[in-house]
Amino acid sequence: MIGTIVNTGTIIAGSVLGSTLRKGVKEKYQTALYNAMGLAATMLGINAVVSNMPKSQYPVLFIVSLALGSLIGSVLDIDAKFQGLVGKYSKSNLGQGLSTGILLYCIGSLSILGPVMSALYGDHTYLFTNATLDFVTSTVLASTYGIGMVFAAPVLFCWQGMIYLVAKYLSGSFFSDAMIAELCIVGGILIAASGLGILKIKDCKSLNMLPALAVPVIFFVVKSFF
Repeated sequence: MIGTIVNTGTIIAGSVLGSTLRKGVKEKYQTALYNAMGLAATMLGINAVVSNMPKSQYPVLFIVSLALGSLIGSVLDIDAKFQGLVGKYSKSNLGQGLSTGILLYCIGSLSILGPVMSALYGDHTYLFTNATLDFVTSTVLASTYGIGMVFAAPVLFCWQGMIYLVAKYLSGSFFSDAMIAELCIVGGILIAASGLGILKIKDCKSLNMLPALAVPVIFFVVKSFF
């Protein structure tokens, strides 16, 4: 778990550094950072989709995942509940920042494949690489949204920890290349949706779309029985 611990630590360090820098940033520069993060999230999401689409063995699965996931998330109203909870403790757009940060940190081949490699082979290279990227991302996000971005760290720890335990004690082949590709496609769309929200182009309520990530997993679990 050393790779996950390091990855979590870099997010905490980046959040502290970014929030410290934020105190001296004027409002017009904060607006510039908002725009930069919106564009970055949008392009990272698009890149994840474009990179993994050729690897997809089930081209319609991401459409079904988004449709079912968005419907379930809307019924549960995840976005409103999350924003309301965060709003009790922050008057800024922390909820938007946290949702974007959590998606950026957790959804990606490095963050998913890293714990698998760590559990099976003791290879922490992917997680250390991911930690470096997350340090930069968390610094920029915290300079925009504040110290509250540190709460994304325990989410990443639980996410990667769960993947690590599944890979180590259940089945090393559970997270197949095909499943990771489908997760990255759906996750990329969610990240791009968050970017559009930050840019105020379209509020897609990306948190309501989170259940879409469970659909590919369920699909591959069911498929394994046939």
